[in-house]
Amino acid sequence: MNIGVLGAGQLGRMLALAGYPLANRFTFLDTTGHPSAGIGEVLIDTDQNRLDEFLAKVNLVTYEFEHLPVALVRAIEAVKPVHPSSEAIRVCQNRAEEKALFDRLGIPTPAYRLVESADELEAAARALGCPVVAKSVTEGYDGKGQAVIRDPAEAGDAWRSIGHPQLIVESFVDFVREVSIIAVRGRDGQVAFYPMAENVHVDGILRYSIAPLPDLDDGVQRTADEYIRTLLDELDYVGVLTLELFQTRDGGLLANEMAPRVHNSGHWTLDGAVTSQFENHLRAIQGLPLGDTAARMPTCMVNVIGREGDSAEILAIPDAHLHRYDKGERPGRKLAHVNLLAPTHGELLNKMRTCAALLPDAPAPRFSFE
Repeated sequence: MNIGVLGAGQLGRMLALAGYPLANRFTFLDTTGHPSAGIGEVLIDTDQNRLDEFLAKVNLVTYEFEHLPVALVRAIEAVKPVHPSSEAIRVCQNRAEEKALFDRLGIPTPAYRLVESADELEAAARALGCPVVAKSVTEGYDGKGQAVIRDPAEAGDAWRSIGHPQLIVESFVDFVREVSIIAVRGRDGQVAFYPMAENVHVDGILRYSIAPLPDLDDGVQRTADEYIRTLLDELDYVGVLTLELFQTRDGGLLANEMAPRVHNSGHWTLDGAVTSQFENHLRAIQGLPLGDTAARMPTCMVNVIGREGDSAEILAIPDAHLHRYDKGERPGRKLAHVNLLAPTHGELLNKMRTCAALLPDAPAPRFSFE
């Protein structure tokens, strides 16, 4: 089967690497002019005249990022199967639609307001109580299109810095940790859940994800499973879905946002789970049985951002697995990740500190359970 992928970055690259043992072939449609997959067949289509050529080559289509024109995905759906669907794209790329879906399904979120001017932003900041986070309704990711407002008087500057006609304003959450739940749903409605991961962000960019968690109550995992299953069923979803959440001090969970694709916080599954998120996504969209999502042992994913470390030194760490993306160095750019495995969380934390010391500008890892 030839699988078409919209986008040609590192997520597409890892999908292809997971799919080759299944005798899959891959054709990527890149609209940026800067593909980095370095694998499979890449069609560069900056002027949007190669879509028919792309569709003639593939059996079905998936995507590696959600910032796609909904009209384009719908046009593709009229010709070839697309998983996940255009409805998932439509909801996930618009924070207002996403929050409305969470509300309708009874999935709790931080208190929020939608605003369309600097004055409305200031009023929302006063109503919700500072600090608040203002985010563009569309297009923001990795901390882009966001601003923290610590005083309502900062609203004007925040409005201008974000530069978007509509913002969503969220109250700050007194959370213990940021977590994510990744699940996969097959064509037949079967669902499998991965262990929840704790995620550490710096400047809006994910730096560390660790799973499973040593102090996670089974009830919290079940609650997250219920939330994401509700979303999967409501959207009649096929493939991997990620839901990012805040865990509060009372053990509750508040939904932050979701991503309709394989996700950075699930990269640990490449080496730490029985079946990776990438393989399970491919199994799901092809109608194959889903694989076991259990963790083999405690695993931490370390993102390599901006500058790479010495590969030999990193690989000298026992049970360290380096996944490089073949990208040029640039501040803030995701260049690779390292998966570290250990039989205990204590040993894993020691490996993480050793690894972080080998990566330029890597922040010191710190998790809520330490």
